[in-house]
Amino acid sequence: MSNTSNTSKSQNSQNSSRSGSNNKQAGESDGQLRPMEVLRHARAQLAELTGAEAESVSSFERTEDGWSLEVEVLEMAKIPDTMSLLATYQVELDQDGELTGYRRIRRYERGRAETRRPGGR
Repeated sequence: MSNTSNTSKSQNSQNSSRSGSNNKQAGESDGQLRPMEVLRHARAQLAELTGAEAESVSSFERTEDGWSLEVEVLEMAKIPDTMSLLATYQVELDQDGELTGYRRIRRYERGRAETRRPGGR
């Protein structure tokens, strides 16, 4: 009986060690969010506020105050798909990944190439 008890204790200890190391990999032990967690959370928050699903994230950077993203959102689906209206939203997040503000910075048809303005903008 003592062998069974010792084996169970050993397995529990090993499982505990593994889950501790998994937490470190997930960024939970040091309190910092991983970039992919921030992206997923930002897309979900924006979708909840706008009612439109994010298609992609075209820009992502860490700032002094948290995070700044540019998210591409399908605003109006049309047939053919190349005529669908998309929009780029600038999204600001705090250090914890909570959305603090957003605004639409451009709207365009999916099939249209963006024309470059002088100065790279």
